[in-house]
Amino acid sequence: MSEAGARELVERVRAGDEAAWVALTDRYVNLLWSVARGMRLSEADAADAVQTTWLHLVEGLDTLRDPDRVGAWLATTIRRECLAILRRRNRTVAAEGWDLIPDDAAPLDDALLRQERDAALWRAFRALGPRCQALLRVLMADPAPSYAEVSEALDMPIGGIGPTRRRCLDALRKIMFRGAHPFEAPSPGNA
Repeated sequence: MSEAGARELVERVRAGDEAAWVALTDRYVNLLWSVARGMRLSEADAADAVQTTWLHLVEGLDTLRDPDRVGAWLATTIRRECLAILRRRNRTVAAEGWDLIPDDAAPLDDALLRQERDAALWRAFRALGPRCQALLRVLMADPAPSYAEVSEALDMPIGGIGPTRRRCLDALRKIMFRGAHPFEAPSPGNA
């Protein structure tokens, strides 16, 4: 079923094939999450956006014009849903202070080192421009989306994706190595 084309999966889903629905969602769920996270939504808002996008697909499955482009349709739909969530968020005021509540769990040394490394990487990542952040998040989806899907999701020409990715990774590498605590190659046994 995983080798089936998008059109075939959509047609099977329309016919009520549950396995085709599972294959379709498995194929595109990581793309949806990447777009939602790339738009800096909270985990809960990203989950809502992904779930709502799937709901829109179910509701509009019979009217989908080009089943071959269901991935691009999903990318556009989730981007619009994320923008709607962001607009709603700007109208509400969040409670302050939740980040100040201490965590009483005692971390292990290895876990602490991994957390520090990850935190440093995310700090460097946040120093990138929004375009680089969005592109790298979408490209890290598993399975990797096609360049057509990335192009549709980010409104970027297909020919610019590879060169832009290279520039973004170069910029991330430079930020990481000139940071307050530069990254070092892991020693054997500490990777």
